[in-house]
Amino acid sequence: MNQIQDTDAELKKRFPENQVINDDFGRSSVMVYIPRFNLSDVIDGASETPHPAFIVNGKLLSGIYISKFQNVLTDSLAYSLPDKDPATFVSFDEAIEYSAAKGEGWHLMTAAEWGAIALWCQKNGWLPYGNNDGGKDIREENISARIAYRDDEKAICRTETGSGPVSWSHNKREDGIYDLNANVWEWVGGMRLVFGEVQILENNDAASSENSQSADSEAWRAIDGTTGDLIAPDRFGKTPGSVKLDNIDGIWTYVSCELTSCENKVRFCDFGDVIADGSVCQKAKEILYSLGLLSSRPGYDYDGVSLYANNGLAERIPFRGGRYGQGKNTGVFKTCLDDPRSFSGNPVGFRSAYFVFEDK
Repeated sequence: MNQIQDTDAELKKRFPENQVINDDFGRSSVMVYIPRFNLSDVIDGASETPHPAFIVNGKLLSGIYISKFQNVLTDSLAYSLPDKDPATFVSFDEAIEYSAAKGEGWHLMTAAEWGAIALWCQKNGWLPYGNNDGGKDIREENISARIAYRDDEKAICRTETGSGPVSWSHNKREDGIYDLNANVWEWVGGMRLVFGEVQILENNDAASSENSQSADSEAWRAIDGTTGDLIAPDRFGKTPGSVKLDNIDGIWTYVSCELTSCENKVRFCDFGDVIADGSVCQKAKEILYSLGLLSSRPGYDYDGVSLYANNGLAERIPFRGGRYGQGKNTGVFKTCLDDPRSFSGNPVGFRSAYFVFEDK
């Protein structure tokens, strides 16, 4: 699918507070720059160390660039452009390829980056709205976005990228990141479940094409629940002492022992109810906090969003944000870990991101 692009000059005039960045093919994307911050800046009592999203291959970044809009495709390359129907029917591996093929530093948005944005939103008192109710947010009246796709039979629809009100941006301003809440689910890289075991790439190493995210990549690491260190996982989600996602009395619970309930079906609970038991140390919990996979603020109102997961099969890859038609159960802390990397469908898209090393 090809999309007609505005010129650089037109995009810069329309989005003067954002960055218009060209890829190796000379085509532009509208990007939002997120300056580096520490975990302690977004999580009360956390370590005064950089959020993992700002560390790639051991190098510290001054900031990261996130696509302002859910991405479209031009010649099998990902672009952040306004007023488009976002790309869908994209598998996880395709989302990685379409992003990385743009050139060095370009990548599929990672779980670390998504977590960083979600925590920033929470700390700053605004969880963005979005297209979760037929072209509008269920909590807003007489406000809607332009329809990009409609299924008349099911009365569901996608909206054009960035065409919603400022309440749909991450900072409630026009210069923010749009549509992190609903419209289409978004694949994110660098995190997966394997038979319930949480596996990640270290820090934000998933942002570098040097580090494979293939199913058998040696870059995947489990999290030691007693030390918070990253350890080499086995193939079956049974790495001794690793952090795993158990379902105890209907509540998703992170543990570092064997699972008590491992089933091949999707189960869910409110994100605010997800907990880590006493076998998971503070350092390990900070990793989960940083990814937006565990609430760092007990009792916080997450607007009713849920964590969906399947801990009974190998390799479940995360979608984030929710999709159109799901009502209030969408948002930056909404996560689904129920599908394989091969899945693609009408409500599933993606968003690319970009970084540069300062010594370049």
